Amino acid sequence: MSAVRKPLVSARMLGVAIAAAVGLSACASYDDDFARVNSRLDQLDTRVQSAAQSAESAKQAAQQANQRLDQVESRVQQLEAAPRRVPRG
Repeated sequence: MSAVRKPLVSARMLGVAIAAAVGLSACASYDDDFARVNSRLDQLDTRVQSAAQSAESAKQAAQQANQRLDQVESRVQQLEAAPRRVPRG
């Protein structure tokens, strides 16, 4: 190798090493980002599960209320269909 080419090769190698180091250090910061995103997803999953449980409870309560309403409606229809009572006085 000539005296002029040797420093250029060394400079290129140094440049490649620096670029690789910067690239790898940038990837290391992604671990923190992924951990943050995963934590956020876990929180959202917990909220979704809680909302689903609340919705299921509300559905059951609504079904019970509808059953009671049907019973009351049936009783009202019976009372309306009954013959009128004549007052005693």
